[in-house]
Amino acid sequence: MVAMHPLAQQIEQYKLYLKVEKNASLNTVTSYVADLESFVEFAKLQGFGEAIFANIPSIHIRSYLYDLKTKGYARRTIARRISSLRSFFQFLYRKEVIAENPLDTVHTPRIEKNTPVALEIMEIERMLELPSSDLLGQRDSALLELLYASGVRVSELTSLTVKDVDFNCRCILVCGKGSKHRIVPIGQRAFSAIESYLKNARNQLYMKHLGFKHDALFVNKSGGPLTDRSVRRVVEKYVSMLALSKNISPTSIRYSSADYLLSNGADWCSIKDILGNIDLSKLQICMHSPKERLKTIYQHSHPRA
Repeated sequence: MVAMHPLAQQIEQYKLYLKVEKNASLNTVTSYVADLESFVEFAKLQGFGEAIFANIPSIHIRSYLYDLKTKGYARRTIARRISSLRSFFQFLYRKEVIAENPLDTVHTPRIEKNTPVALEIMEIERMLELPSSDLLGQRDSALLELLYASGVRVSELTSLTVKDVDFNCRCILVCGKGSKHRIVPIGQRAFSAIESYLKNARNQLYMKHLGFKHDALFVNKSGGPLTDRSVRRVVEKYVSMLALSKNISPTSIRYSSADYLLSNGADWCSIKDILGNIDLSKLQICMHSPKERLKTIYQHSHPRA
């Protein structure tokens, strides 16, 4: 067996493996490492030192998962932690740092799939009219317009930079899952909202920033890059103002965008090109009157209809 390396070095090698060999996005790498560090802290409290991953039994991993459960962590979060640990231990196993993967006997909890809820067009229109004209209101307006116009994921939205907006062709360069890039067109309303935000609000907000320099398209009230959680809070704010009983999230806006594209004649392949690797089975569930729409498409498209 290969000599044991310090834990910090192993994690650094694993990060490099995720970036280079797995082509994982920055958000994925960050999440995996954060999950690992959480487990390391727990293991240290159990008396395991630097050689933790060379000899830790699966019973201690189960103890860690039980600790998460008793603290009220959601099944989805626990499942993600298991996935992160399994991936790291498998990396060590392939490098012959450990003799076996202790996660082989640990099962991932069953997770119910959340079906996204699509918004009606009138609901979307009402939401887009809610932001005020102050600095953060202009930012929110551009953010919501872009979410609906492009159907991008929250992680893709927060990774956008000012340079990713092409004002000549009215499109954005999106870095999606697996660091795959795609060019997404945006409509006149979204383009105008972004243009207004960049002209009147972003620079003033950025002037308040005291941290590292950045080129993030969307910033918070202190001028720092907007986070995934902040975007969700923005959406929650305006959903609350609409007093909707639906469970609306940024993913709802993403699927609403896909639903609208499909309603107006876009084909499946084009939708996937614009929105990335969207789950079409979920789209079929959440879209409005799918059976009637498919009947209409069939009647207009099939020669023997």
